[in-house]
Amino acid sequence: VSPAADPAVISPQDPTLLIGSSLVATCTVSPESHLRAEDLYWTLNGRRLPATSYTTLGPTTLSVALTRLNGSKQQSGDNLVCHSRDGGILAGSCLYVGLPPEKPVNITCWSKNMKDLTCKWAPGNEGETFLHTNYTLKYKLRWYGRDNTCQEYHTAGPYSCRIPKDLALFTPYEIWVEASNRMGVAVSDVVMLDILDVVTTDPPPDVHVSRVGDLEDQLSVRWSSPPALKDFLFQAKYQIQYRVEDSSEWKVVDDVGNQTSCRLAGLRPGTVYFVQVRCNPYGIYGSKKAGIWSDWSNPTAASTPRSERTAGGCDPKGGEQNTTLRRELKQFFGWVKKHAYGCSNLGIKLYDQWRVWLQKSHKARNQV
Repeated sequence: VSPAADPAVISPQDPTLLIGSSLVATCTVSPESHLRAEDLYWTLNGRRLPATSYTTLGPTTLSVALTRLNGSKQQSGDNLVCHSRDGGILAGSCLYVGLPPEKPVNITCWSKNMKDLTCKWAPGNEGETFLHTNYTLKYKLRWYGRDNTCQEYHTAGPYSCRIPKDLALFTPYEIWVEASNRMGVAVSDVVMLDILDVVTTDPPPDVHVSRVGDLEDQLSVRWSSPPALKDFLFQAKYQIQYRVEDSSEWKVVDDVGNQTSCRLAGLRPGTVYFVQVRCNPYGIYGSKKAGIWSDWSNPTAASTPRSERTAGGCDPKGGEQNTTLRRELKQFFGWVKKHAYGCSNLGIKLYDQWRVWLQKSHKARNQV
């Protein structure tokens, strides 16, 4: 149908309203349609509105009154439609019912290896406006920079943006977030930061966990410093966390300092442990900030030695344990045949590697 022959017109067209507002909309049919007001009815999001809300304003005009409007069901607007008696659609209007944005809060930023800058924020209080709301991260150098707009959104969650390059060191940045929708604009407080104060690194690489001789309650953990620490002469401190293989609860060792090795003590004999390490650069170029922890390294597994049995002791389940041991040895040597090269590698470390493989394959679970 050409615009000149529209069968009806709704007024107002696509209004924006605060939650709790009321609205009177009118539908006027054209004379060419041969329809009258009594031939019309209204729907909102597909649901027919009660006739008690209608008022006939003339032979070809029917109004509907909407009171105490709730927030829009969808951010693209609620569909208010005028129909003919047979259900045909004559005209429509979108109702945008919502709230203006609130001031974004809790801006936090970090720089991965000083190569980029990522910031996150919260939308403010509840954050729900019921309308499509745009968030724009802006930044500039404090004293002489021009305003810049971040381009890579949702890189670390729904309210985040990443600045990938061209960062200045030794000069503070001003960073803020602007929120806007059909009802207004809200601007966050300005956060000021130096890139050097918010550096984080990759997790420590080359994490190795091994037994300490025949000590039944100890494991040795070694790792390498993240390469960025060497590139930028960072100082660092480390944390370790470990758990028993059949537990989801991690125990954290805080007092590792800047060492790249640590001995875990007080462990259970004959038990597989999973270990992770993370790094926190601090004191960078005189910065007094606390630093930001890296992600944890991938879990590395090792087992403590099994405790020796008391001489002369009798185990009523010995036969069952021997069966389990034979089955484990068969699996172990089958794995060695595939993965080991030469007998020189056959030792405790290789056994630990096999235990990691066994956990990942989910084909068996060692009961110790």
